Amino acid sequence: MIDLVFSQFVSLLSSWSQILVVSLVVMLLTAYFLIHENQSTWYPDENTYIDPNNKNEREAFPSLYSSPSLYLSLIVPSYNEEQRLPQMLEETLSFLKDHEKKHKGKGDQKFTWEIIIVDDGSKDKTVNVALDYVRREGADKIRLLKLHRNRGKGGAVKRGTLCARGKYILFLDADGAAQIDGLEKLESSMLKIEKDGLGISIGSRAHLQDDVVARRSFFRNILMWGFHIAVSTLGVRGIKDTQCGFKLFSRKAAQLLFPNLHIERWAFDFELLYLAQRMKIPMVEIPINWEEIAGSKLSPVQASIQMARDLLRVRLAYLFGFWTTSTYGPN
Repeated sequence: MIDLVFSQFVSLLSSWSQILVVSLVVMLLTAYFLIHENQSTWYPDENTYIDPNNKNEREAFPSLYSSPSLYLSLIVPSYNEEQRLPQMLEETLSFLKDHEKKHKGKGDQKFTWEIIIVDDGSKDKTVNVALDYVRREGADKIRLLKLHRNRGKGGAVKRGTLCARGKYILFLDADGAAQIDGLEKLESSMLKIEKDGLGISIGSRAHLQDDVVARRSFFRNILMWGFHIAVSTLGVRGIKDTQCGFKLFSRKAAQLLFPNLHIERWAFDFELLYLAQRMKIPMVEIPINWEEIAGSKLSPVQASIQMARDLLRVRLAYLFGFWTTSTYGPN
Protein backbone atom coordinates (compact mmCIF):
# COMPACT_ATOMS: atom_id res chain seq x y z
CA MET A 1 0.00 0.00 0.00
CA ILE A 2 2.78 2.42 0.97
CA ASP A 3 4.70 1.50 -2.16
CA LEU A 4 1.62 2.22 -4.30
CA VAL A 5 1.04 5.61 -2.68
CA PHE A 6 4.71 6.51 -3.02
CA SER A 7 4.68 5.44 -6.67
CA GLN A 8 1.62 7.60 -7.37
CA PHE A 9 3.24 10.54 -5.56
CA VAL A 10 6.41 10.20 -7.63
CA SER A 11 4.33 9.97 -10.80
CA LEU A 12 2.33 13.06 -9.84
CA LEU A 13 5.50 14.96 -8.96
CA SER A 14 7.01 13.99 -12.29
CA SER A 15 3.90 15.21 -14.11
CA TRP A 16 3.99 18.54 -12.28
CA SER A 17 7.70 18.89 -13.06
CA GLN A 18 7.00 18.32 -16.73
CA ILE A 19 4.19 20.89 -16.65
CA LEU A 20 6.48 23.42 -14.96
CA VAL A 21 9.26 22.83 -17.46
CA VAL A 22 6.87 23.15 -20.41
CA SER A 23 5.33 26.28 -18.89
CA LEU A 24 8.77 27.82 -18.38
CA VAL A 25 9.77 27.04 -21.96
CA VAL A 26 6.52 28.55 -23.27
CA MET A 27 7.05 31.67 -21.14
CA LEU A 28 10.63 32.05 -22.37
CA LEU A 29 9.61 31.59 -26.01
CA THR A 30 6.73 34.05 -25.58
CA ALA A 31 9.08 36.53 -23.96
CA TYR A 32 11.62 36.11 -26.76
CA PHE A 33 9.12 36.68 -29.56
CA LEU A 34 7.50 39.59 -27.75
CA ILE A 35 10.83 41.22 -27.07
CA HIS A 36 12.83 40.37 -30.17
CA GLU A 37 12.84 43.24 -32.62
CA ASN A 38 15.19 44.89 -35.03
CA GLN A 39 17.02 47.72 -33.32
CA SER A 40 16.20 51.09 -34.80
CA THR A 41 19.00 52.50 -36.90
CA TRP A 42 20.18 56.01 -36.20
CA TYR A 43 21.03 57.48 -39.59
CA PRO A 44 24.12 59.73 -39.68
CA ASP A 45 22.24 62.92 -40.54
CA GLU A 46 19.80 62.30 -37.68
CA ASN A 47 22.57 63.58 -35.45
CA THR A 48 22.62 66.96 -37.17
CA TYR A 49 20.44 70.05 -37.41
CA ILE A 50 20.00 72.59 -40.21
CA ASP A 51 20.72 76.26 -39.63
CA PRO A 52 18.58 78.13 -42.20
CA ASN A 53 20.27 81.38 -41.18
CA ASN A 54 23.64 80.01 -42.24
CA LYS A 55 23.09 78.80 -45.81
CA ASN A 56 21.25 75.69 -44.51
CA GLU A 57 24.51 74.30 -43.20
CA ARG A 58 24.24 71.07 -41.24
CA GLU A 59 25.72 71.23 -37.77
CA ALA A 60 26.36 68.28 -35.44
CA PHE A 61 24.33 68.04 -32.27
CA PRO A 62 26.38 67.75 -29.07
CA SER A 63 26.27 64.57 -27.02
CA LEU A 64 24.21 64.09 -23.88
CA TYR A 65 27.47 63.03 -22.26
CA SER A 66 29.18 66.36 -22.83
CA SER A 67 29.03 68.95 -20.07
CA PRO A 68 25.80 70.98 -20.06
CA SER A 69 26.12 74.39 -21.71
CA LEU A 70 22.56 75.53 -20.94
CA TYR A 71 20.25 75.36 -17.97
CA LEU A 72 17.23 73.81 -19.71
CA SER A 73 16.50 71.78 -22.84
CA LEU A 74 12.92 71.28 -24.00
CA ILE A 75 12.28 68.24 -26.22
CA VAL A 76 9.16 68.42 -28.40
CA PRO A 77 8.29 65.19 -30.29
CA SER A 78 6.18 66.12 -33.31
CA TYR A 79 4.31 63.99 -35.81
CA ASN A 80 2.05 65.77 -38.31
CA GLU A 81 1.73 68.78 -36.01
CA GLU A 82 1.68 71.69 -38.48
CA GLN A 83 -1.66 72.86 -37.07
CA ARG A 84 -1.02 72.57 -33.32
CA LEU A 85 2.72 73.25 -33.08
CA PRO A 86 2.64 77.04 -33.71
CA GLN A 87 0.37 77.90 -30.78
CA MET A 88 2.32 75.63 -28.46
CA LEU A 89 5.61 77.24 -29.51
CA GLU A 90 4.25 80.77 -29.11
CA GLU A 91 3.06 80.04 -25.58
CA THR A 92 6.29 78.26 -24.68
CA LEU A 93 8.55 80.95 -26.11
CA SER A 94 6.61 83.68 -24.32
CA PHE A 95 6.95 81.84 -21.01
CA LEU A 96 10.67 81.10 -21.46
CA LYS A 97 11.52 84.68 -22.41
CA ASP A 98 9.57 86.10 -19.46
CA HIS A 99 11.17 83.58 -17.13
CA GLU A 100 14.61 84.52 -18.46
CA LYS A 101 13.93 88.23 -17.88
CA LYS A 102 12.82 87.57 -14.30
CA HIS A 103 16.05 85.72 -13.57
CA LYS A 104 18.18 88.43 -15.16
CA GLY A 105 16.26 91.08 -13.23
CA LYS A 106 17.40 89.36 -10.06
CA GLY A 107 20.99 89.27 -11.28
CA ASP A 108 20.71 85.55 -12.05
CA GLN A 109 22.14 84.66 -15.46
CA LYS A 110 21.73 80.90 -15.15
CA PHE A 111 18.36 80.46 -16.92
CA THR A 112 19.41 79.68 -20.47
CA TRP A 113 17.42 77.38 -22.71
CA GLU A 114 16.87 75.64 -26.02
CA ILE A 115 13.96 73.92 -27.75
CA ILE A 116 14.66 70.79 -29.81
CA ILE A 117 11.76 69.95 -32.13
CA VAL A 118 11.98 66.31 -33.19
CA ASP A 119 10.09 65.70 -36.41
CA ASP A 120 9.06 62.05 -36.22
CA GLY A 121 8.72 61.37 -39.95
CA SER A 122 5.83 63.80 -40.49
CA LYS A 123 3.97 63.77 -43.80
CA ASP A 124 2.61 67.30 -43.49
CA LYS A 125 4.44 70.64 -43.20
CA THR A 126 5.68 70.21 -39.63
CA VAL A 127 9.30 70.58 -40.79
CA ASN A 128 8.54 73.86 -42.57
CA VAL A 129 6.75 75.23 -39.50
CA ALA A 130 9.69 74.27 -37.29
CA LEU A 131 12.24 75.83 -39.64
CA ASP A 132 10.26 79.07 -39.70
CA TYR A 133 10.72 79.29 -35.94
CA VAL A 134 14.42 78.43 -36.25
CA ARG A 135 14.81 81.34 -38.71
CA ARG A 136 12.97 83.67 -36.37
CA GLU A 137 14.63 82.72 -33.07
CA GLY A 138 18.00 81.41 -34.27
CA ALA A 139 19.50 77.93 -34.15
CA ASP A 140 20.99 78.54 -30.71
CA LYS A 141 17.45 78.74 -29.31
CA ILE A 142 15.48 76.35 -31.51
CA ARG A 143 16.84 73.33 -33.35
CA LEU A 144 15.12 70.82 -35.62
CA LEU A 145 16.03 67.14 -35.49
CA LYS A 146 14.44 65.42 -38.49
CA LEU A 147 14.02 61.64 -38.35
CA HIS A 148 13.97 59.64 -41.58
CA ARG A 149 10.87 57.68 -40.62
CA ASN A 150 8.27 57.55 -37.91
CA ARG A 151 9.72 55.93 -34.78
CA GLY A 152 7.00 56.68 -32.27
CA LYS A 153 6.86 59.23 -29.49
CA GLY A 154 9.35 57.32 -27.34
CA GLY A 155 11.88 57.08 -30.13
CA ALA A 156 11.56 60.80 -30.90
CA VAL A 157 11.94 61.81 -27.24
CA LYS A 158 14.94 59.52 -26.84
CA ARG A 159 16.77 60.92 -29.86
CA GLY A 160 16.05 64.50 -28.89
CA THR A 161 17.24 63.92 -25.34
CA LEU A 162 20.50 62.38 -26.51
CA CYS A 163 21.21 65.69 -28.30
CA ALA A 164 20.29 68.01 -25.42
CA ARG A 165 22.59 70.67 -23.98
CA GLY A 166 20.67 71.38 -20.79
CA LYS A 167 21.46 70.68 -17.17
CA TYR A 168 17.78 69.80 -16.95
CA ILE A 169 15.74 68.22 -19.73
CA LEU A 170 11.98 68.56 -20.11
CA PHE A 171 9.95 66.72 -22.68
CA LEU A 172 6.52 68.07 -23.54
CA ASP A 173 3.90 67.35 -26.17
CA ALA A 174 3.54 69.41 -29.32
CA ASP A 175 -0.18 70.01 -28.72
CA GLY A 176 0.44 72.21 -25.68
CA ALA A 177 -2.05 70.25 -23.54
CA ALA A 178 0.25 70.58 -20.54
CA GLN A 179 0.45 74.25 -19.58
CA ILE A 180 4.07 75.39 -19.76
CA ASP A 181 3.84 77.37 -16.52
CA GLY A 182 3.83 73.99 -14.78
CA LEU A 183 7.58 73.97 -15.39
CA GLU A 184 8.08 76.22 -12.36
CA LYS A 185 6.50 73.63 -10.07
CA LEU A 186 8.48 70.80 -11.63
CA GLU A 187 11.71 72.76 -11.32
CA SER A 188 11.05 73.70 -7.69
CA SER A 189 10.24 70.09 -6.78
CA MET A 190 13.28 68.81 -8.66
CA LEU A 191 15.61 71.02 -6.62
CA LYS A 192 14.14 69.56 -3.43
CA ILE A 193 14.47 65.87 -4.30
CA GLU A 194 17.59 65.85 -6.50
CA LYS A 195 20.36 63.76 -4.95
CA ASP A 196 23.85 63.28 -6.37
CA GLY A 197 22.65 64.90 -9.58
CA LEU A 198 19.77 62.44 -9.98
CA GLY A 199 16.11 63.35 -10.07
CA ILE A 200 12.86 63.18 -12.05
CA SER A 201 9.92 65.54 -11.64
CA ILE A 202 6.76 64.09 -13.18
CA GLY A 203 3.85 66.23 -14.34
CA SER A 204 0.57 64.61 -13.37
CA ARG A 205 -3.09 64.83 -14.39
CA ALA A 206 -4.25 62.47 -11.63
CA HIS A 207 -5.95 65.30 -9.75
CA LEU A 208 -8.16 65.83 -12.81
CA GLN A 209 -9.26 62.20 -13.00
CA ASP A 210 -12.80 62.70 -11.67
CA ASP A 211 -13.49 65.30 -14.34
CA VAL A 212 -11.94 63.14 -17.05
CA VAL A 213 -14.00 60.13 -16.00
CA ALA A 214 -17.16 62.22 -16.16
CA ARG A 215 -16.43 63.41 -19.72
CA ARG A 216 -15.11 60.20 -21.25
CA SER A 217 -17.14 57.28 -22.56
CA PHE A 218 -17.55 54.17 -20.41
CA PHE A 219 -15.38 52.20 -22.84
CA ARG A 220 -12.50 54.68 -22.65
CA ASN A 221 -12.75 54.71 -18.85
CA ILE A 222 -12.51 50.91 -18.80
CA LEU A 223 -9.34 51.12 -20.92
CA MET A 224 -7.90 53.79 -18.59
CA TRP A 225 -8.61 51.83 -15.40
CA GLY A 226 -7.26 48.64 -16.94
CA PHE A 227 -4.06 50.41 -17.94
CA HIS A 228 -3.55 51.82 -14.44
CA ILE A 229 -4.00 48.37 -12.91
CA ALA A 230 -1.54 46.85 -15.39
CA VAL A 231 1.06 49.56 -14.71
CA SER A 232 0.88 49.03 -10.96
CA THR A 233 0.89 45.24 -11.27
CA LEU A 234 3.79 45.10 -13.70
CA GLY A 235 6.18 47.25 -11.76
CA VAL A 236 5.67 51.03 -11.47
CA ARG A 237 4.15 51.71 -8.07
CA GLY A 238 3.41 54.99 -6.37
CA ILE A 239 3.00 57.02 -9.58
CA LYS A 240 -0.64 57.77 -10.39
CA ASP A 241 -0.07 59.17 -13.89
CA THR A 242 2.82 57.59 -15.76
CA GLN A 243 1.74 58.78 -19.22
CA CYS A 244 1.57 62.56 -18.90
CA GLY A 245 3.78 64.16 -21.56
CA PHE A 246 5.46 66.61 -19.21
CA LYS A 247 8.49 65.22 -17.37
CA LEU A 248 11.67 66.93 -16.15
CA PHE A 249 14.93 64.99 -15.85
CA SER A 250 18.27 65.93 -14.39
CA ARG A 251 21.02 65.47 -16.96
CA LYS A 252 22.61 62.64 -14.98
CA ALA A 253 19.26 60.81 -14.74
CA ALA A 254 18.77 61.22 -18.50
CA GLN A 255 22.27 59.81 -19.11
CA LEU A 256 21.36 56.68 -17.16
CA LEU A 257 17.85 56.18 -18.50
CA PHE A 258 17.55 57.12 -22.16
CA PRO A 259 20.39 54.99 -23.61
CA ASN A 260 18.70 52.02 -21.89
CA LEU A 261 15.26 52.80 -23.33
CA HIS A 262 13.91 50.14 -25.70
CA ILE A 263 10.24 51.03 -26.12
CA GLU A 264 9.70 53.62 -28.84
CA ARG A 265 5.92 53.87 -28.84
CA TRP A 266 3.36 55.05 -26.28
CA ALA A 267 4.51 52.93 -23.33
CA PHE A 268 8.01 54.39 -23.25
CA ASP A 269 7.11 56.45 -20.15
CA PHE A 270 6.43 53.21 -18.29
CA GLU A 271 9.84 51.79 -19.14
CA LEU A 272 11.59 55.03 -18.12
CA LEU A 273 9.89 55.07 -14.72
CA TYR A 274 10.35 51.32 -14.29
CA LEU A 275 14.08 51.76 -14.87
CA ALA A 276 14.19 54.80 -12.58
CA GLN A 277 12.68 52.79 -9.74
CA ARG A 278 15.13 49.94 -10.35
CA MET A 279 18.00 52.44 -10.25
CA LYS A 280 16.53 54.17 -7.16
CA ILE A 281 16.46 57.57 -8.86
CA PRO A 282 14.49 60.07 -6.73
CA MET A 283 11.11 60.90 -8.28
CA VAL A 284 8.25 63.22 -7.41
CA GLU A 285 4.80 63.54 -8.99
CA ILE A 286 3.45 67.08 -9.33
CA PRO A 287 -0.09 68.13 -10.38
CA ILE A 288 -0.11 70.42 -13.41
CA ASN A 289 -2.65 72.35 -15.45
CA TRP A 290 -3.70 70.30 -18.44
CA GLU A 291 -6.29 70.78 -21.15
CA GLU A 292 -7.54 68.40 -23.82
CA ILE A 293 -6.54 69.75 -27.24
CA ALA A 294 -8.45 68.77 -30.38
CA GLY A 295 -6.57 66.99 -33.17
CA SER A 296 -5.19 63.94 -31.36
CA LYS A 297 -4.01 61.17 -33.67
CA LEU A 298 -4.22 58.53 -30.93
CA SER A 299 -6.62 55.62 -31.53
CA PRO A 300 -7.74 54.43 -28.05
CA VAL A 301 -8.15 50.78 -29.06
CA GLN A 302 -4.99 50.53 -31.15
CA ALA A 303 -2.93 52.40 -28.57
CA SER A 304 -4.30 50.24 -25.73
CA ILE A 305 -3.32 47.04 -27.54
CA GLN A 306 0.14 48.43 -28.32
CA MET A 307 0.66 49.62 -24.74
CA ALA A 308 -0.53 46.33 -23.22
CA ARG A 309 1.92 44.46 -25.43
CA ASP A 310 4.76 46.85 -24.55
CA LEU A 311 4.06 46.72 -20.81
CA LEU A 312 4.35 42.94 -21.00
CA ARG A 313 7.51 43.22 -23.10
CA VAL A 314 9.18 45.45 -20.52
CA ARG A 315 8.31 43.21 -17.59
CA LEU A 316 9.32 39.96 -19.28
CA ALA A 317 12.44 41.41 -20.89
CA TYR A 318 13.95 42.54 -17.59
CA LEU A 319 12.59 39.56 -15.64
CA PHE A 320 14.31 37.02 -17.91
CA GLY A 321 17.40 39.13 -18.55
CA PHE A 322 16.84 39.77 -22.26
CA TRP A 323 17.25 43.46 -21.45
CA THR A 324 19.73 44.69 -18.88
CA THR A 325 20.62 48.15 -17.67
CA SER A 326 24.03 49.53 -18.53
CA THR A 327 25.89 52.64 -17.49
CA TYR A 328 26.77 54.24 -20.79
CA GLY A 329 29.35 56.92 -21.35
CA PRO A 330 30.89 58.94 -24.12
CA ASN A 331 32.42 56.94 -26.94
